[in-house]
Amino acid sequence: MPRRPKKEPEGGRYRAPALDKGLDILELLAHHPDGLTQAEIARALDRSVGEIFRMLARLVERGWVAIRRPGDGYVLTLKLFELAHRFTPMDRLLTDALPLMKELSAAVHQSCHLTVLEGGRGIVLAQVDAPGEMGFAVRVGSTMSLPPSCSGRVLLAFQHEADRERLLERMTAAERKQAAALAKQLAKVRERGFEEMESSRVRGVHDLSVPVFDPRGHVLGALTMPYLQRIDLGSARTIAEARGELARTARTLSARIEEADADRSAPRRGEKRS
Repeated sequence: MPRRPKKEPEGGRYRAPALDKGLDILELLAHHPDGLTQAEIARALDRSVGEIFRMLARLVERGWVAIRRPGDGYVLTLKLFELAHRFTPMDRLLTDALPLMKELSAAVHQSCHLTVLEGGRGIVLAQVDAPGEMGFAVRVGSTMSLPPSCSGRVLLAFQHEADRERLLERMTAAERKQAAALAKQLAKVRERGFEEMESSRVRGVHDLSVPVFDPRGHVLGALTMPYLQRIDLGSARTIAEARGELARTARTLSARIEEADADRSAPRRGEKRS
C-alpha cells in the first residue's frame, strides 16, 4: 500500500514520531465511538499493521484503549475523561462558576455560558439554560473561532499582548484581511470592559460577554449571554440591565477565584513558611 509522506508537525521544529503515532490513534478513535479494528486503524492512518499493533498494545496496557470482546474493534476508555476532571484549575472554575451562572440566568431569564481558550479556539466549558419553556443556548463543548465571536473577542482583548499576537497568528486568510479593524475592536473592548454585538451565527440574538480573571490578572474565560428580547414577560430585563447583571456576576466569580487561591496559598495552622 502506498505510504503518504510524513509531514513536519505544524507550528514546531521538534518531532516525536512515536508520540505522534499514539496521539493519531487516540484522535481517530475519538471520532469512532463504536470502535475500529487494527486493520481499519492502520488503513485510516496510512501505517503498517505492525506499527499499529505495537502502539495499540502499549495503549491497551496503559489503559487508554480497550477491546470490549475478542474480535471487536478498539475503543477509547474513560481515562481521558478522568484526567480532564482532575485538572484542578478548570474544576475550580466550574465549581465557582455554575452556582453564580444559575443565579444570573434565573434573575434575567436568559441563558449564559462560560468560554475558555483551547488550542487557539474558544470552547464552551459550562452552560446554563434560561428558566421557563423556551430559550436559546450554546452546547457545552462547542468550539468557535475567536475573531468573529463575542466570547472570542473578549478572550483576545484581555490577553497579554504577546499572547494575543500568538493567537492572532492562527487567524485564517479571510480573518487576516480584517486585522486592522479587529485591532480597533479589541482596543474598544478593553476600554469599556465588555463586548456587545449581534450574533455572527443567529439573527435576532444579541451577544453580551465579559471577562473572568484569575488572581494574577490573566483572563481565564469569557462569561457570555446570548440575549433574546422577551415580549412575554412583564418584568423582562433590558439589554443594559442584563449586561449589568452579567458584569456583576463576572466580578463576583473573579473575586471567588482569588479568595480560593488565597486560601490554598495560606499556611495551615502550625505550618511555617520558609
